[in-house]
Amino acid sequence: MNLLAVAVWAAVLGSGALLLRALFRARPRASGPAPELHDLSEAAFLAGGPGAVVDTALVSLFVDTRLVGGGPGLVRARPGARGSDPAERAVLEALRQAPSGWLYQVRYAAMLDPAVQETGDALAARGLVAPPGTGRGLRRWGVLQAAVCALLVPLSLPLTFVAWSLEPGPQVPFIVKVFPALLAGIVIGSACAKRAGRRITPAGRAALAGMRGRYAADPAEHVQTALFGLRGLRDPYLREQLVPAARSTRLAAAQSRGRTHTSHSSHSASSSSAEILPVVWCAASDGGGGGGSGGCGSSGSGCAGSSGSGCGSSSSSSCSGGGSSCGSGSSSCGSSSSSCSSSSSSCGSSS
Repeated sequence: MNLLAVAVWAAVLGSGALLLRALFRARPRASGPAPELHDLSEAAFLAGGPGAVVDTALVSLFVDTRLVGGGPGLVRARPGARGSDPAERAVLEALRQAPSGWLYQVRYAAMLDPAVQETGDALAARGLVAPPGTGRGLRRWGVLQAAVCALLVPLSLPLTFVAWSLEPGPQVPFIVKVFPALLAGIVIGSACAKRAGRRITPAGRAALAGMRGRYAADPAEHVQTALFGLRGLRDPYLREQLVPAARSTRLAAAQSRGRTHTSHSSHSASSSSAEILPVVWCAASDGGGGGGSGGCGSSGSGCAGSSGSGCGSSSSSSCSGGGSSCGSGSSSCGSSSSSCSSSSSSCGSSS
């Protein structure tokens, strides 16, 4: 039993050391001086993913009445309304392509717009967010290690009695010999799985904190939404409009997935190679304050594609959209959490 205890210690500590090393090497690092964010759209992406970028644009459009409510959950643009930045133009374009005017559909479609998705690409290029798919394998490794160690704790109890029956006399119980190692394995595995699931890097968190400090005294609704997500909204009318739309992202993703599936099924089925679908950035749920505004699709912090490993843009990493997907295993649509989901089969960037 002493050899078995030594083997348990060696396996747990070896796995934990390799996991920590792999996690350290996998995290992107910003080079050069501490990076700064260029605008509020980048801050919004860090705070809540593509959803927060679109929410910020929606707030700006509602505040100056370029967008007005057309009924419960409906929105329409005033004649001649124009966007002052790429995110606002993405919202207005999504509205033009959504004659029904349902705000949750407009929000979801705007999240997939290349202009919004490319915000994530720019942040990833500067080491402020991890590229789509980063840490997926490490997260599984950490969860598996923690689960195996937790399972071995109760199993070590019967082994303790077996050891006593095989070697009568005073001896340290087997469970006491291995429990510290198993506990360490659970703690290390759980902590590493949580860390691997974080989309924002330490440099990204520092940059977001700097932007929040810079605009701390600005009470404008769109500024507070960019920095803190929908929880930064104080206007009850805006909350009434935007919070339900954010919670319905999963519904929009499912509808988009259904339309895309129908479209694909209408094509010739003669192709023998697997179809490659674009993938998008998911919500940065660990960004500190997205408040549910950053989700694109499924539960978790990733994209809700069937097998996606991250979130990316139509160019190289981003969030949900008709035909793309934000949500596969990583950031939740339909709740106040941040996630993404769409018709794609992965999460990353097309990206």
